[in-house]
Amino acid sequence: MELHILEHRLQVASVAKESIPLFTYGLIKLAFLSSKTRCKFFSLTETPEDYTIIVDEEGFLELPCSEHMSVADATWVALNVVSGGGSFSSSQPIGVTKIAKSVIAPLADQNISVFMLSTYQTDFILVRERDLPFVTHTLSSEFTILRVVNGETVAAENLGITNGFVRPKMVQRPVIHPLSSPSNRFCVTSLDPDTLPAVATLLMDVMFYSSRVKDPTAAGEDCGHIRFFSFSLIEGYISLVMDVQTQQRFPSNLLFTSASGELWKMVRIGGQPLGFDECGIVAQISEPLAAADIPAYYISTFKFDHALVSAGDVQGQTGPGRTAVSAHGSASGPQVPEENIGGVINTLKVSQAGKH
Repeated sequence: MELHILEHRLQVASVAKESIPLFTYGLIKLAFLSSKTRCKFFSLTETPEDYTIIVDEEGFLELPCSEHMSVADATWVALNVVSGGGSFSSSQPIGVTKIAKSVIAPLADQNISVFMLSTYQTDFILVRERDLPFVTHTLSSEFTILRVVNGETVAAENLGITNGFVRPKMVQRPVIHPLSSPSNRFCVTSLDPDTLPAVATLLMDVMFYSSRVKDPTAAGEDCGHIRFFSFSLIEGYISLVMDVQTQQRFPSNLLFTSASGELWKMVRIGGQPLGFDECGIVAQISEPLAAADIPAYYISTFKFDHALVSAGDVQGQTGPGRTAVSAHGSASGPQVPEENIGGVINTLKVSQAGKH
């Protein structure tokens, strides 16, 4: 397999919910007028706490300097595991649980922090740029490592690791973080960029305005329901993560979905903001899911992490098309019935305790 180091130099930032109007002009330009910018990597995720922005340096220049935006104190680069050659857009992505043993765990063992972004198309592993020599040294025995330069993959040059490589101190993954599962069911989908103008007004409303309007009937209906929406536009490919209620607002013929209407349940990781320095959080979640052959998406945000595990066919039967395939395109393992999400959380807690 190949490990591609993408050419984007990324910033990870947080904007408070009440401050998002200050940034909507720049964010709308990045999401809907990308031809007017040089940005090639943009992701915006809304959680109950804030908005997380992941954007390349060119896109970052479109955002105003403001005390209302917190920026992680590092430049990040994105890694992408590719099987069968080609780019992430043309290969079969293999899912965060499928790279748990080959990528996530080895980096955690070397005390290297990662920031995950799963999309409809693939999984991006973000690492600090300064950690890249250690990353490539750690993974070089498992992967052919290539760099993407001007859209072309070339052999990765020596990244500064010499015979003086110092193995970072091996550490356990000792911190046990609270796990919870909101009541929402989520879909992971995409749409043709050519159809983006047809839903631009709706997407803007969902991304920036809907959450500011309180629906009293919905609020009293389900206290376990949370606000979570993710939009990514990366190298021309769109990825959307939304709950079923939001999905129903979109024309069904525009969204790419599996024939089974595959849905996902969320496991939220963290009681207090996780920060960026702790290592092994993603490994704590992805390894036991991988051992159980449960496909998963994983989205890190500025304050908390989120895993999405398959909730199983909502119709209770297998349909044609991609029903046996996760939205990543990789073969799905055992799906998790919605009522068994508690069992998944218990499994993760037992695994965490075992590593404590």
